[in-house]
Amino acid sequence: MIILAFVLSFVLLLITALHVYWGIGGIWPGADAKSCAHAVVGFRGVDEMPSPVASFAVAACLALATLWPLALEGVFAAPFPKEGLAATALLIGLVFLGRGIAGFTPWWRRLAPEQPFARLDQRLYSPLCLVIGLGFAILAISEFPA
Repeated sequence: MIILAFVLSFVLLLITALHVYWGIGGIWPGADAKSCAHAVVGFRGVDEMPSPVASFAVAACLALATLWPLALEGVFAAPFPKEGLAATALLIGLVFLGRGIAGFTPWWRRLAPEQPFARLDQRLYSPLCLVIGLGFAILAISEFPA
């Protein structure tokens, strides 16, 4: 399980770094803020990236999620009991699973139809959320007594 924890944390660290990058004005994978928003936000009519505060808020949440698998596996000391870490990991997993599932629903497609986001979401973002959510669920369930 330790390898799964490190892989999850590494992937989440990369995603956290992207949100920090966008928060300081980064435009990749676009050529400008509008094309970047079309690639990574995708909501109907979006023409600009979210505010730095919004990007940093998401980055902060992701940074905490990055630490959770490592804390759960005892890589560093955490001030929470193992059961609490496992229960929270399960909740984090459910959030990612929910986002991943949402990406394949007609409701989400209507909400976020901009291209290339819609295509990237179905091919990359939503499947990645499903894998992350499943990883958290596996780690959490493995900590509960049989």
